[in-house]
Amino acid sequence: MPQTIVVTSRPAYQAYQILHVGFIVAPLLAGLDKFTHVLTDWDRYLAPVVAGMLPVSGHTFMLFVGLVEIAAAVLVAARPRIGAYVVAAWLLGIVVNLLLIPGYFDVALRDFGLALGALALARLSEEFAGMPVQA
Repeated sequence: MPQTIVVTSRPAYQAYQILHVGFIVAPLLAGLDKFTHVLTDWDRYLAPVVAGMLPVSGHTFMLFVGLVEIAAAVLVAARPRIGAYVVAAWLLGIVVNLLLIPGYFDVALRDFGLALGALALARLSEEFAGMPVQA
């Protein structure tokens, strides 16, 4: 039991917890919002060149994106070592898409920062994921 107390008080473990919860909540909320558009009109974040290559409408594609983000949140919750890498790759794909839209470079930079956070979670998960913690 003393080992658990020492581990949970470590800043690295606390950083892991913050990132773990954050990368469950953020993709989940973003994914759900693709269906409701409460936060924003997500369809305008799809680069026209990308939309033109799709076999479905941009809106239908963004609904699929929402499902992927919800699935990513569940994966991070269940298997953070894997899920964090999936989220990082997904975010880098979003960055590429946003760089194709003039005027969205600031959002691309933010998503690049989020991808770095997801990579940090993946690395911290190597040490802390699955560790038994006493409540």
